[in-house]
Amino acid sequence: MTSDLSRLVRRRKPERRLRQLKPRDPADLVSAEAIAALDGPIAYVPDTTVYIHAAAGRLPPAAREIQRRGLSWHCSVCLGELATGVGAHDPRRPDWTATRDYFTGLFDAIPETRVLTPDAETWIDASMVSGVLARTQGLQRDQRKDPLNDALILLTAARRGLPVLTANRGEFDLLQQLAPEGRFIFY
Repeated sequence: MTSDLSRLVRRRKPERRLRQLKPRDPADLVSAEAIAALDGPIAYVPDTTVYIHAAAGRLPPAAREIQRRGLSWHCSVCLGELATGVGAHDPRRPDWTATRDYFTGLFDAIPETRVLTPDAETWIDASMVSGVLARTQGLQRDQRKDPLNDALILLTAARRGLPVLTANRGEFDLLQQLAPEGRFIFY
């Protein structure tokens, strides 16, 4: 593993990242509206926000169109975040059964062959990228792991050449500045 970290340090060059990153203008990023306006299907990885907004009926039209025409690949990190949400949902609430049933049905409908899981190298790389982001953005010690899941999602998708569809433009923008091979579509 030491050689993997050495290679990733050389690749990511954290010592060159000393200033706080600034969000880019949304016009310089790829929007769901722009992708939905194109002809043909698109392969993509939905971020956890996509599943949550779809479940709540709050997915914007352009994102729904990408979902309708697209080929979804699913990241195990997002599925884990959803499972955490189901586990944390209070079973005494009146919507418990509907929430549980919705997400268990969703999981059952995902083909195993379309689930992407980060490998060891992706974990180490995502950890490096999220650590640099935490440092440059001045995150407190207890916040330093916050960007890790999004870095894992972005880099897992990137390893397959896929963009991530997300509502989380802010964090994915900053992560992409550190890992430019990652692509995302925001809504």
